Amino acid sequence: MTTAKTAIALVGSYRRGGAVDSAVALVVSGLKTHGVACRTVYLRDCHIEFCTNCRSCLQPPGPERGRCVVQDDMGPLLDRIGSADLLVLGAPTNAGGVNALTQRFIERCVCLARWPWGTHAPVLRDKTRSKRSVLVASSGAPALIGRYLNGTLRSLKTVSRYLGAKPVGALWVGGVTEREVELSPKIGRRARALADRMATG
Repeated sequence: MTTAKTAIALVGSYRRGGAVDSAVALVVSGLKTHGVACRTVYLRDCHIEFCTNCRSCLQPPGPERGRCVVQDDMGPLLDRIGSADLLVLGAPTNAGGVNALTQRFIERCVCLARWPWGTHAPVLRDKTRSKRSVLVASSGAPALIGRYLNGTLRSLKTVSRYLGAKPVGALWVGGVTEREVELSPKIGRRARALADRMATG
């Protein structure tokens, strides 16, 4: 009997029901049609402290992630992500890059690398990319401009790599200039296509 795949969807938006949350929900809905067990986590609801750059987590040898000296929700969240097969990573664009909420999460993922004192650069503890991911982002600018002139997608690709996942594609919602957002049928089709690709690839 084949075990059902599992997925974790991380929503880095400050607003429930906003563009990113709604787009992530479309991807999750598509995954569920393939029998994928999905869990959505809102970073705004998690207790995640700032990285203090003490580098304690970067010192231990071996493939297991370093343990952070800060006791909050980050460790259990990384455990859940580690046990999932698929990832959906969503964040809005603020000031040309991912918003601060998502950036804080990304910085705390440093524990997945090793950087002993005296060495010049960090290296990932485990370079295997056995998971698949879909990246979701939004911007006030039109999609084409927002996608290529902002750093949001680059940051989401980076954290996907940290988490051992290879993106199958990205979903960008552009032109978000109203508080209430209604996603277009084109966005819906793109979301379903990415979900299909991730679940069956």
